[in-house]
Amino acid sequence: MSAVTYSWKIHPHGRLTQVESNILTVTGTILMPAGRLPRRMTVVKLANDELVIFSAMALADDQMTVLESFGTPAFMVVPNDHHRMDAQSWKERYPAIRVIAPAGAREKVEKVVLVDATFGDFGDPSVRFVPVPGTAEKEAALEVHSEDGLTLILNDLVGNIRDARGFTGWFLRLMGFAGDEPHIPMPIRRAMIESRGQVRDQLLTWAAVPSLRRILVSHGEPIEDDPRGALRRLAQSIQ
Repeated sequence: MSAVTYSWKIHPHGRLTQVESNILTVTGTILMPAGRLPRRMTVVKLANDELVIFSAMALADDQMTVLESFGTPAFMVVPNDHHRMDAQSWKERYPAIRVIAPAGAREKVEKVVLVDATFGDFGDPSVRFVPVPGTAEKEAALEVHSEDGLTLILNDLVGNIRDARGFTGWFLRLMGFAGDEPHIPMPIRRAMIESRGQVRDQLLTWAAVPSLRRILVSHGEPIEDDPRGALRRLAQSIQ
Protein backbone atom coordinates (compact mmCIF):
# COMPACT_ATOMS: atom_id res chain seq x y z
CA MET A 1 0.00 0.00 0.00
CA SER A 2 1.32 3.39 -0.98
CA ALA A 3 1.72 6.15 1.61
CA VAL A 4 -1.36 8.12 2.62
CA THR A 5 -1.45 11.67 1.22
CA TYR A 6 -2.86 14.55 3.23
CA SER A 7 -2.70 17.10 0.42
CA TRP A 8 -3.93 17.05 -3.18
CA LYS A 9 -0.98 15.08 -4.57
CA ILE A 10 -1.38 14.15 -8.22
CA HIS A 11 0.21 10.95 -9.48
CA PRO A 12 0.41 10.15 -13.21
CA HIS A 13 -3.01 9.49 -14.73
CA GLY A 14 -4.95 9.58 -17.95
CA ARG A 15 -8.22 11.22 -18.92
CA LEU A 16 -11.68 10.46 -17.65
CA THR A 17 -13.57 8.32 -20.15
CA GLN A 18 -17.28 7.61 -20.30
CA VAL A 19 -18.26 3.94 -20.42
CA GLU A 20 -21.98 4.51 -19.82
CA SER A 21 -24.22 7.55 -19.59
CA ASN A 22 -23.85 7.37 -15.80
CA ILE A 23 -20.27 6.07 -15.46
CA LEU A 24 -16.85 7.71 -15.91
CA THR A 25 -13.55 5.99 -15.21
CA VAL A 26 -9.89 6.99 -15.19
CA THR A 27 -6.66 5.07 -14.78
CA GLY A 28 -3.31 6.12 -13.36
CA THR A 29 -0.27 4.71 -11.61
CA ILE A 30 1.30 4.91 -8.19
CA LEU A 31 4.92 4.22 -7.34
CA MET A 32 5.46 1.02 -5.37
CA PRO A 33 8.78 -0.59 -4.29
CA ALA A 34 8.89 -2.72 -7.44
CA GLY A 35 7.75 -0.01 -9.85
CA ARG A 36 4.51 1.62 -10.95
CA LEU A 37 1.22 -0.11 -10.17
CA PRO A 38 -1.80 0.70 -12.35
CA ARG A 39 -4.93 1.83 -10.52
CA ARG A 40 -8.45 2.96 -11.43
CA MET A 41 -11.07 5.35 -10.08
CA THR A 42 -14.69 5.04 -11.15
CA VAL A 43 -17.33 7.77 -10.93
CA VAL A 44 -21.05 6.92 -10.93
CA LYS A 45 -23.79 9.51 -11.47
CA LEU A 46 -27.00 9.06 -9.49
CA ALA A 47 -30.45 10.05 -10.73
CA ASN A 48 -30.22 13.38 -8.85
CA ASP A 49 -26.83 14.20 -10.48
CA GLU A 50 -24.88 13.45 -7.32
CA LEU A 51 -21.72 11.38 -7.79
CA VAL A 52 -20.40 8.25 -6.10
CA ILE A 53 -16.61 8.15 -6.20
CA PHE A 54 -15.20 4.61 -6.00
CA SER A 55 -11.52 4.32 -5.02
CA ALA A 56 -10.72 8.04 -5.11
CA MET A 57 -7.71 9.44 -6.97
CA ALA A 58 -6.46 13.03 -6.99
CA LEU A 59 -6.69 14.31 -10.57
CA ALA A 60 -5.24 17.31 -12.36
CA ASP A 61 -7.40 20.44 -12.54
CA ASP A 62 -8.62 19.87 -16.09
CA GLN A 63 -9.91 16.41 -15.25
CA MET A 64 -11.46 17.58 -11.98
CA THR A 65 -13.34 20.15 -14.06
CA VAL A 66 -14.65 17.32 -16.25
CA LEU A 67 -15.67 15.37 -13.14
CA GLU A 68 -17.46 18.34 -11.55
CA SER A 69 -19.31 19.09 -14.78
CA PHE A 70 -20.57 15.49 -14.69
CA GLY A 71 -22.18 15.98 -11.26
CA THR A 72 -21.65 16.84 -7.60
CA PRO A 73 -19.32 14.58 -5.56
CA ALA A 74 -21.57 13.37 -2.73
CA PHE A 75 -20.33 9.90 -1.73
CA MET A 76 -16.81 8.46 -1.56
CA VAL A 77 -16.52 4.68 -1.34
CA VAL A 78 -13.26 3.50 0.20
CA PRO A 79 -13.58 -0.14 -0.94
CA ASN A 80 -10.98 -1.57 1.43
CA ASP A 81 -8.30 -0.32 3.80
CA HIS A 82 -5.63 -0.42 1.06
CA HIS A 83 -7.46 2.18 -1.02
CA ARG A 84 -7.47 5.04 1.47
CA MET A 85 -4.43 6.89 0.08
CA ASP A 86 -6.27 9.91 -1.36
CA ALA A 87 -9.35 9.72 0.87
CA GLN A 88 -8.39 12.51 3.27
CA SER A 89 -7.44 14.92 0.51
CA TRP A 90 -10.80 14.30 -1.18
CA LYS A 91 -12.59 14.94 2.11
CA GLU A 92 -10.73 18.22 2.50
CA ARG A 93 -11.63 19.27 -1.04
CA TYR A 94 -15.28 18.24 -0.62
CA PRO A 95 -16.11 18.55 3.11
CA ALA A 96 -19.75 17.53 2.60
CA ILE A 97 -18.88 14.25 0.88
CA ARG A 98 -20.07 11.16 2.78
CA VAL A 99 -17.41 8.50 3.30
CA ILE A 100 -18.52 4.88 3.00
CA ALA A 101 -16.33 1.86 3.76
CA PRO A 102 -17.15 -1.80 4.42
CA ALA A 103 -17.47 -2.62 8.11
CA GLY A 104 -14.40 -4.86 8.19
CA ALA A 105 -12.20 -2.04 6.86
CA ARG A 106 -13.65 0.78 8.93
CA GLU A 107 -11.11 0.77 11.76
CA LYS A 108 -8.10 1.15 9.45
CA VAL A 109 -9.81 3.58 7.11
CA GLU A 110 -10.66 5.80 10.07
CA LYS A 111 -6.97 6.17 10.84
CA VAL A 112 -7.04 8.40 7.75
CA VAL A 113 -10.58 9.75 7.39
CA LEU A 114 -13.83 9.52 9.36
CA VAL A 115 -16.25 6.96 7.95
CA ASP A 116 -19.88 8.11 7.82
CA ALA A 117 -21.43 4.72 7.05
CA THR A 118 -20.65 1.06 6.37
CA PHE A 119 -23.53 0.69 3.94
CA GLY A 120 -24.42 2.65 0.85
CA ASP A 121 -27.95 3.95 0.58
CA PHE A 122 -27.55 6.30 -2.36
CA GLY A 123 -31.24 7.00 -2.86
CA ASP A 124 -31.05 5.48 -6.34
CA PRO A 125 -32.07 1.83 -6.91
CA SER A 126 -29.82 1.58 -9.95
CA VAL A 127 -26.66 1.79 -7.78
CA ARG A 128 -26.03 -0.77 -5.06
CA PHE A 129 -23.19 -1.00 -2.52
CA VAL A 130 -22.16 -4.62 -1.87
CA PRO A 131 -19.89 -5.79 0.96
CA VAL A 132 -18.44 -8.87 -0.73
CA PRO A 133 -19.55 -12.03 1.14
CA GLY A 134 -16.70 -14.19 2.38
CA THR A 135 -14.31 -11.29 2.97
CA ALA A 136 -15.45 -10.48 6.52
CA GLU A 137 -16.77 -7.23 5.03
CA LYS A 138 -13.24 -6.07 4.26
CA GLU A 139 -13.95 -5.58 0.54
CA ALA A 140 -16.74 -3.69 -1.21
CA ALA A 141 -18.15 -3.61 -4.74
CA LEU A 142 -20.75 -1.60 -6.63
CA GLU A 143 -23.49 -2.81 -8.93
CA VAL A 144 -24.51 -0.11 -11.40
CA HIS A 145 -27.44 -0.52 -13.77
CA SER A 146 -27.48 1.58 -16.93
CA GLU A 147 -29.46 1.54 -20.15
CA ASP A 148 -26.94 -0.91 -21.63
CA GLY A 149 -27.05 -3.31 -18.67
CA LEU A 150 -25.12 -4.00 -15.48
CA THR A 151 -21.60 -2.74 -14.78
CA LEU A 152 -19.94 -4.52 -11.87
CA ILE A 153 -17.28 -2.43 -10.13
CA LEU A 154 -14.82 -4.56 -8.18
CA ASN A 155 -11.77 -3.56 -6.21
CA ASP A 156 -8.86 -5.84 -5.27
CA LEU A 157 -10.82 -9.11 -5.39
CA VAL A 158 -10.12 -9.49 -9.11
CA GLY A 159 -7.01 -8.31 -10.96
CA ASN A 160 -6.65 -7.98 -14.71
CA ILE A 161 -3.20 -6.47 -15.29
CA ARG A 162 -2.15 -7.81 -18.69
CA ASP A 163 0.59 -5.54 -20.03
CA ALA A 164 3.08 -5.50 -17.13
CA ARG A 165 6.62 -5.68 -18.51
CA GLY A 166 10.22 -5.61 -17.33
CA PHE A 167 11.17 -6.05 -13.69
CA THR A 168 7.87 -4.55 -12.54
CA GLY A 169 5.92 -6.99 -14.70
CA TRP A 170 7.96 -9.92 -13.45
CA PHE A 171 7.40 -8.88 -9.83
CA LEU A 172 3.66 -8.30 -10.29
CA ARG A 173 3.32 -11.72 -11.88
CA LEU A 174 5.40 -13.32 -9.14
CA MET A 175 3.16 -11.75 -6.49
CA GLY A 176 0.02 -12.73 -8.35
CA PHE A 177 -1.13 -9.24 -9.30
CA ALA A 178 -0.60 -9.66 -13.07
CA GLY A 179 -1.45 -12.51 -15.39
CA ASP A 180 -2.79 -13.56 -18.78
CA GLU A 181 -6.44 -13.55 -17.70
CA PRO A 182 -8.62 -12.15 -14.91
CA HIS A 183 -7.61 -13.75 -11.61
CA ILE A 184 -7.84 -13.47 -7.85
CA PRO A 185 -4.36 -12.35 -6.71
CA MET A 186 -2.74 -14.76 -4.28
CA PRO A 187 -2.09 -12.09 -1.59
CA ILE A 188 -5.81 -11.23 -1.71
CA ARG A 189 -6.76 -14.88 -1.30
CA ARG A 190 -4.59 -15.10 1.78
CA ALA A 191 -5.34 -11.75 3.41
CA MET A 192 -8.94 -11.10 2.52
CA ILE A 193 -10.87 -14.26 1.70
CA GLU A 194 -12.16 -15.93 4.85
CA SER A 195 -14.82 -18.10 3.20
CA ARG A 196 -14.03 -19.40 -0.26
CA GLY A 197 -17.51 -20.83 -0.54
CA GLN A 198 -19.20 -17.48 0.07
CA VAL A 199 -16.93 -15.68 -2.38
CA ARG A 200 -17.50 -18.38 -4.97
CA ASP A 201 -21.27 -18.18 -4.51
CA GLN A 202 -21.21 -14.39 -4.95
CA LEU A 203 -19.13 -14.66 -8.13
CA LEU A 204 -21.63 -17.18 -9.50
CA THR A 205 -24.54 -14.95 -8.49
CA TRP A 206 -23.05 -12.11 -10.52
CA ALA A 207 -22.28 -14.50 -13.39
CA ALA A 208 -25.96 -15.46 -13.53
CA VAL A 209 -27.10 -11.91 -14.30
CA PRO A 210 -28.03 -11.88 -18.02
CA SER A 211 -27.60 -8.10 -18.30
CA LEU A 212 -23.96 -8.05 -17.07
CA ARG A 213 -22.01 -6.04 -19.66
CA ARG A 214 -18.66 -5.33 -18.07
CA ILE A 215 -16.51 -5.55 -14.95
CA LEU A 216 -14.31 -2.64 -13.91
CA VAL A 217 -11.46 -3.56 -11.56
CA SER A 218 -9.19 -1.25 -9.58
CA HIS A 219 -6.01 -2.81 -11.00
CA GLY A 220 -6.09 -3.75 -14.63
CA GLU A 221 -8.15 -3.65 -17.79
CA PRO A 222 -11.96 -3.73 -17.92
CA ILE A 223 -13.43 -7.20 -18.45
CA GLU A 224 -15.83 -6.76 -21.36
CA ASP A 225 -15.33 -9.94 -23.39
CA ASP A 226 -17.63 -12.54 -21.79
CA PRO A 227 -17.66 -11.09 -18.25
CA ARG A 228 -20.10 -13.78 -17.09
CA GLY A 229 -17.76 -16.51 -18.25
CA ALA A 230 -14.84 -14.77 -16.56
CA LEU A 231 -16.74 -14.80 -13.25
CA ARG A 232 -17.53 -18.48 -13.62
CA ARG A 233 -13.86 -19.26 -14.24
CA LEU A 234 -12.89 -17.16 -11.23
CA ALA A 235 -15.37 -19.09 -9.11
CA GLN A 236 -13.85 -22.38 -10.28
CA SER A 237 -10.37 -21.13 -9.37
CA ILE A 238 -11.26 -21.02 -5.68
CA GLN A 239 -12.88 -24.43 -5.38
